[in-house]
Amino acid sequence: MTTMQTRTVAVCDLARLIPGRGVAALLPDGRQVAIFLTAEGELYGLSNIDPFARAAVLSRGLVGESGGVPFVASPLLKQRFDLRTGVCLDDDSVVIRTYEVQVVDGVVHVCP
Repeated sequence: MTTMQTRTVAVCDLARLIPGRGVAALLPDGRQVAIFLTAEGELYGLSNIDPFARAAVLSRGLVGESGGVPFVASPLLKQRFDLRTGVCLDDDSVVIRTYEVQVVDGVVHVCP
């Protein structure tokens, strides 16, 4: 039996995150990830690129909830993306990448 270890990238200390706000991080391969901490204490990771505006801005978006679905709304054109799945709530044909996020010894890590 073979065990694969998942490589993670440390992003920041959990204590630095503010509930309802996002932060952006640059991954080693050049991609940008937006990390969100909700008021309920849940962590989510999404691509930081808004596919409609083609700009790296989602980490500065507005975090909310609609019908039990946590979302971030783009600060530019206001499309909402499900924080769990990356599906655009305003156009379900558009999906952005999600990232697994975990906390190890008080540090937020992303699985690229």
